[in-house]
Amino acid sequence: MPELIAPARRIFRYGGNMAKSTPDISVVVPVFDEEGAAPELAREIAAAFAGRDFEIVFVDDHSRDNTRAALTALKGEIPQLRVLTHAKNSGQSRSIRTGVLASRGDVIVTLDGDGQNDPADGPGLVDALAAGPPGLVLVGGERVKRQDSAAKKFASKFGNGVRKRLLKDTANDTGCGLKAFRRDAFLRLPYFDHIHRYLPALMLREGYQVDFRPVNHRHRQTGQSKYTNLGRLWASASDLFGVMWLQSRSRLPGAVEEL
Repeated sequence: MPELIAPARRIFRYGGNMAKSTPDISVVVPVFDEEGAAPELAREIAAAFAGRDFEIVFVDDHSRDNTRAALTALKGEIPQLRVLTHAKNSGQSRSIRTGVLASRGDVIVTLDGDGQNDPADGPGLVDALAAGPPGLVLVGGERVKRQDSAAKKFASKFGNGVRKRLLKDTANDTGCGLKAFRRDAFLRLPYFDHIHRYLPALMLREGYQVDFRPVNHRHRQTGQSKYTNLGRLWASASDLFGVMWLQSRSRLPGAVEEL
């Protein structure tokens, strides 16, 4: 099992002030053109994690609508809310990485910004992570009763089956955006676009342990999906071979001791 990076004291400048507090949990939400879903999602997250030491980090990936303004307007209502913005659209994986880098919590919870992931499942994943062995660094959600079209569910099932067989990552549903993981473990991973779909395989590659829990899945109430089956398939093919190559080049040293 690799040694986790000792958490350092992190201070970030945002909103013109120096933030020194270190919450236990950072909930990171990437959003792009989600002005209809994002405000209510922020409220649901705040309600789900009430009573815990947390922050909410929304990363607006250069939305073309009023997502940024809608979220900023909530900062008075939700004091734990932070809103980061990209100067240009960079994709979901880069948005997640931006949020994780800016986060102050040692435990990260991610969920999609379209409202289909249920924030009420987030604390359960955090608790499962905390109750696990020292080597457990990620607990991923597995969506039950998927609320998607038949075509999307078929494509997801097929893609997950191929990926699981080739990468042996033990995951039935890496497309679920709801995950809880250790910040330091995530930052050890090699970054590439679409990395968020391969976190279990990459965590295992580093010698960590991963686990999964069933989570709720909801209908999209507003907006529209940013992905198509064909686009996802095209990206997944090249990514899959890339991760297989990374796995083949991994050499773990076992225990590391300072003499």
